[in-house]
Amino acid sequence: MTDAAHDLVHADGSRHPALTAPLRSGRLDREELEITGRLLTASNATFLGQLRTDGLDLTCVYKPTQGERPLWDFPTDTLGRREVAAYEVSRAAGFDCVPVTVFIDGPFGPGSLQVWVESEDDAVARLVDLVPSKRVPKRGWFRCVEGLGADDTAVAVIHADDPALRRLAVFDVLVNNADRKGGHILSSEGHLFGIDHGVTFNVENKLRTLLWGWGGSELTEDERELVRRARDEAPAVLVGLLDDEEVDVFARRADRLLDRNHLPRPKGQWPSIPWPPF
Repeated sequence: MTDAAHDLVHADGSRHPALTAPLRSGRLDREELEITGRLLTASNATFLGQLRTDGLDLTCVYKPTQGERPLWDFPTDTLGRREVAAYEVSRAAGFDCVPVTVFIDGPFGPGSLQVWVESEDDAVARLVDLVPSKRVPKRGWFRCVEGLGADDTAVAVIHADDPALRRLAVFDVLVNNADRKGGHILSSEGHLFGIDHGVTFNVENKLRTLLWGWGGSELTEDERELVRRARDEAPAVLVGLLDDEEVDVFARRADRLLDRNHLPRPKGQWPSIPWPPF
């Protein structure tokens, strides 16, 4: 077994446990991961578990492969490894936006295991929100999508012009995230996380996200450095998680982002906004 322990430090010197937890990949004994609940709103089988091993006592999210619903546009039984691949890109490049995630053989068979993040709803609402259309702030926010609320009043999904959220948008372009909903954005102890990366790394362009507000804007030098590190470091750790073509296309996607030097805008026939948006 290998350890996935990473000594990542916030600007103020603190360490978030979701980025430093030493999860083990490989087979777990039945008594090591106790299933404590199930997330019934998830589209695939998703369980809460308590991992007790090697002195650890961690709440985790376990997604067994056998609980994945087949998708027409993604290879069968691959979503868990894509979850791990997204974490590896985040770790290798320094995005630090995905909780520690490993691939295990757990109580219900092989699947992904990710450290649970207790999100702060108020903090998330300062990043992504649903408001009446006439009350969208004039500054510091972007409109994502508009529609009608339950009482037929106009409403808008909006996201903040926030540097950490923009960093997540760059990450989503790299991993070709087909499902960046508002509910997949978490905030904990001042750190921003993205979760639910099962539908990523497709060889076709499938970017669906709420975070289009920066479309067309140039990458900052810090963002370019993140993309460069992803291009240089990530392909080696993606081998075995993705197929060869997906790894190659990931590298080409990073090169294209660096060459064009701007975040993409919505285009093509593929829907650009996930539904539902939250």
